[in-house]
Amino acid sequence: MANMLYLHGFNSSPNSVKARLMQEHLQQHRPDIRFVCPQIAATPALAWSQIATLCEELEGPFGVAGSSLGGFWATRVAEQFGVRAVVINPAVNPHILLRDYLGAQQNPYTDERYQLSEAHMAELEALRVDKPSCLDRIWLLQQQEDEVLDYREALEYYRFARVCIQKGGDHSFVGFEHYCAQVVRFLQL
Repeated sequence: MANMLYLHGFNSSPNSVKARLMQEHLQQHRPDIRFVCPQIAATPALAWSQIATLCEELEGPFGVAGSSLGGFWATRVAEQFGVRAVVINPAVNPHILLRDYLGAQQNPYTDERYQLSEAHMAELEALRVDKPSCLDRIWLLQQQEDEVLDYREALEYYRFARVCIQKGGDHSFVGFEHYCAQVVRFLQL
């Protein structure tokens, strides 16, 4: 059985809107694909360890999709495991972006409380894929009016990937439900 790994963003969960939309699409149209969407650890080194272990343990072929910080992780999965990836309004430089969130955090989905520190920014920087060799296996879905991330960073970083850039939208990627079938096709599941 093929697997779709979906990686949520910072302070999010498997109950995020896009994760639920993807899961519902697969249940309705592609029940032959197993949807795998873990609650990702809040801190970077632990999150990557969890994601890498999960990838190693998946039985059968898989593709990965990720949104925001999940897009950062999906890029690393594509690079390390040789799979196809869809990145949705991805965080390209989370070690810079998340500096604005240093200190006490609470995940609104899980109520988990933790401290985001400079050490975590160093972990993110160390985990970043500086020059991806996997861009032929990545599809960037990006909306220009993302209020959290500068869309131009993603366009530059993923410039040799397949790119879908839309005017308008926001960080949630408005209209994602219209892309679920295309995501599955791109991942070749």
